[in-house]
Parts: sequence; C-alpha cells; structure tokens
Amino acid sequence: MTPFLVGVAATLSTMAGGLFALRIRDRMHLVLGFSAGAVMAVAILDLLREAVELAPGSQDTLTVMAIAVAGSLLYMAFDRIARGAASSPDGNSGHLGAASLTLHSFLDGLAVGLAFKVSSKIGIPVAVAVLAHDFSDGINTVNISLVGGIREKGTRRWLYADALAPLFGVGAASILSVSPSRFSSVLALFAGFFLYIGWSELSPESYHRHPRLWTTLSTVLGAALMYLIIRRTG
Repeated sequence: MTPFLVGVAATLSTMAGGLFALRIRDRMHLVLGFSAGAVMAVAILDLLREAVELAPGSQDTLTVMAIAVAGSLLYMAFDRIARGAASSPDGNSGHLGAASLTLHSFLDGLAVGLAFKVSSKIGIPVAVAVLAHDFSDGINTVNISLVGGIREKGTRRWLYADALAPLFGVGAASILSVSPSRFSSVLALFAGFFLYIGWSELSPESYHRHPRLWTTLSTVLGAALMYLIIRRTG
C-alpha cells in the first residue's frame, strides 16, 4: 500500500508543477531557464550518480559515463531527424522530449516499488527523492512540449501521461525484477537524454526569449535548488 500512496503523491506533485507552468506562460523565459538548470542538475547529480552507484560488479564507471554520452548523442540524432522530417513545426521534438520525461517518471515509480520490495529503510529515502523533484518534472514536461511545438491541448495530454506514469511504474514493480546492472544502464542513458534537453533546448530557448540577467540567474537557481534537494534527500 505504501508504494501506491507514494505513486499517488507523485502524480499530484507532477500535475501541480505542470499546471503551474501553464498558468504563468507570460513568464515562460524564467520557467524555461529554471527548468534548464533543474534538468541538468537532476541528470548529473541524481540519475548519473545513482547509475554509478549501481554499477560496481557489473560495469565500470567509464562504461556508465559512455552510456550517458551515448544517450545525449542518440537524443540529438532523433531530435535532428524529427526536425528535418517536418516541413513546419508540428511538435515532433516536443513529443520526443515529453515521451522521454514520461518514461523517466515511469522509472521513478519503478524505483519506488522495487526499493520498497527490498525494505522500508531503502524505500522511504527513494520515495522522498522522487517526490522532491516531481514538481519540477511537471514543469519540465510542459516546457519541453511547448518549446517542441506542441499546442496546449497536446501539452496537457503529455502532462497527464507524465503524472500517471509513476503509478504504472509502481504497479510494474510488483511483477518485475530489474538487475542493478540493467537499471544502472537505463539511468545513465536517461541522464544523457536530459543533459541534451537542458543544455541544447531549454537553456538556449529561455535566453532567446528574454536575453537578460534574470534568465541566467533562473537557470543557476534551478540547478542550485535541485542540488539542495538531492543533497538533503539523497
């Protein structure tokens, strides 16, 4: 029951973040800047760190880092193919980014479920870490969708999918078992995805919309806040 309740809380937190982003679209450059810093911080300080910690005995640190680099290059390739295939902005890159964030949220739920299967002592810290950044996940899903050319109606659909994904992850954990080596690779791959999204899409777009000091400061604030959250919960 506890993992399910955590999944419900994750759903509510993600929805709250996404609706918050939709409500303040006139300040979107600041939200985009904040999201850029948050996404990059989560990629390195949370996902990549966890991938390295899970790797010993299955693969070395260099291999984990290489998978993260491959993730960035793979996302770049998909993103450029999607943009090149579209004669006009039709949301292809936005769908790709939102889908990767939704899968990330599914993995969040999966991690919570698997952690509680081991013990509550492990499950509780994992749950706290997931809930701490789910609000930002909702914001990021909305921002990436809008930047990628998806209209508000489609953006809301991706927000709903992202918000429900942790519940599906918790459910999958009840019937699945993932080895540490495989889970390490998945985390490293998505760390690479998010690094590309933050550095090559969100950050440039935020500054392009409003090239001011406050935009840069919002990116720094996003990274700093995620560092503090991960530091206190990780």
